[in-house]
Amino acid sequence: MLMLMTTLFNASLACLMTHPLSLGLTLLIQVILIALITGFMSLNFWSSYIIFMIMIGGMLILFTYMTSIASNEKFNYSPKILMMIVPYTIIMSICMLTDKSLFMSKIKLETTKFDTPLVSQLYLNKFLNYPHMMIYLIIIVFLLITLIAVVTITTKNKGTLRQKF
Repeated sequence: MLMLMTTLFNASLACLMTHPLSLGLTLLIQVILIALITGFMSLNFWSSYIIFMIMIGGMLILFTYMTSIASNEKFNYSPKILMMIVPYTIIMSICMLTDKSLFMSKIKLETTKFDTPLVSQLYLNKFLNYPHMMIYLIIIVFLLITLIAVVTITTKNKGTLRQKF
């Protein structure tokens, strides 16, 4: 519940960001939260780890590209963001102090019940079965298309936007 609320807040906070580096930071926080949520839901962190590593690799490329284009841009702080962060922090603090179930996570209790070697082996056997296999195929096709697009964009005639002298 806490991670879902933080994910929703982070998504709404990204709408107010204007600087590319702050958008990259919110995207990084969002990827970490989504990886944690999917890891807890599937009782197997391999898929969330793979998604996390793919997103971090793409973000490194975006970070390098953005710092080469907008290297001297000032980082301005918006008062709208502060007006959004302060009430959210107060509400989350009150929720954490009043709700005792946040201290003893239900997800942790469910994972301790199924921590036998036989059940863990069954989860690993179902790792690449039908529902998850479609997601992996979509990721593989997406990565192949982006690889082809990057190779065609970075030919000798069509280099980077910022020319090096």
